[in-house]
Amino acid sequence: MKRLTRMFMLAGAWTACILGCVGVFVPVLPTTPLILLATFLFAKSSPRCHAWIVSTKVYRTYVAAFKEAGGIPAATKVRILTVSFVLMGASALIVQKPVVWIILGCVALFLIYLMCVRIPTISLENVRAARDAKEAD
Repeated sequence: MKRLTRMFMLAGAWTACILGCVGVFVPVLPTTPLILLATFLFAKSSPRCHAWIVSTKVYRTYVAAFKEAGGIPAATKVRILTVSFVLMGASALIVQKPVVWIILGCVALFLIYLMCVRIPTISLENVRAARDAKEAD
């Protein structure tokens, strides 16, 4: 791989990683897709950084179950929604503007749609079975 391409991929990976970590606390940023993107770019550009990201707590919490078993456990979904709604509620109280309330309401509806409709809910047993199958290969 050309050095310049590798450097751009590495820069993109770090950007996606940082935004994904910020997305844990900011409801508008999608954590899982950004960490998946960072993982992909690290795998293509830096084996050392790839090994690091798959060992992080953020990756294990938000991405590993989705990648291994195709969904997110209900407890993780509840935690994501709780943190998101608390932060959005605090933002709505601090910024007393109807436009902000409308935007936050749209974001809340989108999060509910993602968690309840779009992203499958899996049991912890499915995650364990997927991890055991992966380790057996």
